[in-house]
Amino acid sequence: MNSTIENYPTIKELLSLPITSNTTISEGGHYTAFIKQTPDWQDNIYRHHIWIYEKGKDQCSLIGEGTAPSWSPDSRQIAYLRSIDEKNQIFVQSLNGSVGVQVTNDREGVSHFKWDPSGKGFYYVAQSEESEIIKKRRVTYGDFHYRGKEYRNHCLYYKDINHPSQKARTLTDSQAFHILEFDISNDGKKIILLTTPSPDPEDIFYRNLYILHVENGELQQLKIDRLLGGSACFSFDGTQICYTAGIEEKDYYKTHIQDNTLEIYNLKTGEFTRPLTNFDSTIMPIRWTSKGIFITWQEKTNYRIGLLSESGLVLMDKEDGFVKDASISRDGNHLSFCKAVPNETFEVYLNDQKLTEENHIFKEKRKSHRQVFSWKSTDDLEIEGILTTPADFDSNKKYPLLVLIHGGPNWASFPIHSGCFNEKYPVEPFVEKGFIILEPNYRGSSGYGNDFLKANYRNVGLGDYEDVISGVDALVEKGIADKERVGVMGWSQGGFISAFCSIYSDRFKAASVGGAITNWRNHYVNTDIPYFIRMHLGDTPWNDPEVYAKTSPMNYIQSACTPTLIQHGDMDARVPISNAYELYQGLKDMDVETEFVMFKGMAYSPDQPGMNVAIMKQNLMWFSHYILGESNNGRDSI
Repeated sequence: MNSTIENYPTIKELLSLPITSNTTISEGGHYTAFIKQTPDWQDNIYRHHIWIYEKGKDQCSLIGEGTAPSWSPDSRQIAYLRSIDEKNQIFVQSLNGSVGVQVTNDREGVSHFKWDPSGKGFYYVAQSEESEIIKKRRVTYGDFHYRGKEYRNHCLYYKDINHPSQKARTLTDSQAFHILEFDISNDGKKIILLTTPSPDPEDIFYRNLYILHVENGELQQLKIDRLLGGSACFSFDGTQICYTAGIEEKDYYKTHIQDNTLEIYNLKTGEFTRPLTNFDSTIMPIRWTSKGIFITWQEKTNYRIGLLSESGLVLMDKEDGFVKDASISRDGNHLSFCKAVPNETFEVYLNDQKLTEENHIFKEKRKSHRQVFSWKSTDDLEIEGILTTPADFDSNKKYPLLVLIHGGPNWASFPIHSGCFNEKYPVEPFVEKGFIILEPNYRGSSGYGNDFLKANYRNVGLGDYEDVISGVDALVEKGIADKERVGVMGWSQGGFISAFCSIYSDRFKAASVGGAITNWRNHYVNTDIPYFIRMHLGDTPWNDPEVYAKTSPMNYIQSACTPTLIQHGDMDARVPISNAYELYQGLKDMDVETEFVMFKGMAYSPDQPGMNVAIMKQNLMWFSHYILGESNNGRDSI
């Protein structure tokens, strides 16, 4: 290491690191487009810019702001979404230096779109217009709605780009169903629609597939009873479809966590096949090429991509790392993707060629080291996590330890540098302060098989605590963690586990609880996804109050003794802020030191980089004060 490099990246430098996403490759593989998200510090917003790489050129070129880039079938134009009056509209731009031309003017804004295979227009999904009955009612009585009714479903529309003045054609009935995703057959004659009865998250268990026959508008519902996942795609010849399915029937996974597999349905014969048996991971189909089905899946702390054909599954990138937003050409010969290898952040790749250099910041700074660390929990279940140590780590030294817990729980921590995963917790500044950090992939985390995913069923909080504390003990026994200086933090489900650990135990000297569930019974009636709770606790609070009580942090509030920072967005519908109020009042009543920061206008995450800075600084100061003994002066200025 260069002896002149002394400092780790600052909070602002970490948030300034571009986040690459949404790669899309043109047919023939000559062009690759992708998105870079960067903060605009002056306007305090995040900008999304589209970049293009042309094969044979030395650098990528910027074409402007937008998201969701998509190449025309002839690869001569690129379409994308751009916000106009806070509504996303489709724009089209040629590669001859011309500016983008707005194609849609949808009143509700475009959710997502695909090119017509003929190149003459776009199929897109947007929210249905408000009914005239509700408009008149508002004028007469004021604005209200009936809970569980009056949904505005997403519908499918078609816009002809050769007739820009014509209104987009509506292809589905706004009352029939809500469209989640769709795919178009290569000949353009059929569209597969992945639907739910309504936008209500509770209806996610009632997904259906419909075939829309383009010429006559006929809708055909497919009889598929185990439909899961977020995508479905046509085979190359349009005779089959593939999707993610549940192993069990729907009645099973209403209250249980799902086992998943890839399923293929033959549209001609009505037969089902499952080409990947004994594959213990959730598979997501991306595209069915002429060479096979392009899929992605998680394998412990790696995200993989592969091509599944009749001869088997072939890995398309064998190096360890996290691959996301992959795109493949129809013939299966050209591939682009974003990837972060261990101890680096995401870069854009075209086949084996790296197109970006986003890790340059670490060439001029010190960088922490991330590695996979494993241990046995109290019930002998093997747990993995990510251990982050300083550049000059000394295995003979005891370090103060912070436990950073991921959300989900169906998610995981990975040994990569990425602001998009740790946007609220400043890992590099923590390491510079002298901490080491453990990110446990506790029971219920994804990537470790279905049995592991279901291991915290009716045991959330309690089982999670055992996984966390056994990891702490493993590092203490290893001689690198100071037992007397341990903190815990996390957001959403990670915040729930942090709250449980800090209240249930006296092992932690400080805690930060972000966007957290604190009382399952109260949360059940306030969240927009009560089914999530039934999946993990097995029943409603009315039928089984005992399991709701024993897994709720607030049930143990009388034993609380850990100084706790509470952070929560006041617009969070998934985890309503009532959870934070309850925890704050309980800690105050127990005379436990606590600070409650409410972020106004924020839901799960902020859309302002300045707010991200505030969240990170508050966490840095909290643990530096309560674990390292540093002064807390200046806290109120953040």
